[in-house]
Amino acid sequence: MAKVTSKMQITIPKRLAEQVGIAPGDEIQFTAAGDGIRMVPAGKRIATALSTEERLRLFRAATARQRTREKKTKVTAAPGDRGWTREELYTRGKPR
Repeated sequence: MAKVTSKMQITIPKRLAEQVGIAPGDEIQFTAAGDGIRMVPAGKRIATALSTEERLRLFRAATARQRTREKKTKVTAAPGDRGWTREELYTRGKPR
C-alpha cells in the first residue's frame, strides 16, 4: 500500500508500474473517477464515450455470440420430467 507524502506525492508499486508500462520519467495524468482517482500514463488513450453506432455494433455482436451459445447448450430433460410439478410446490410441507 502506498502512502501520500507531505508534498502530496505517492510511490507506485513496482509490480503495478511494470504491468501498465510506467517507467521513471513518464508523465501520468490523474482524473477524478467517482470516489476514486484514475491514473493514466501520458500517451495512452483514455477511454471515451462510444458513439451510438459503435454501441449498437457492439450490442449486435454480443447478441450474436449469445445466440450461438444458446444453440450449443443441451436440454437434458423436458420440463415435465423433473419428478415434481409446480402445484406440488404449494402443497408440500403443509401441516396435516
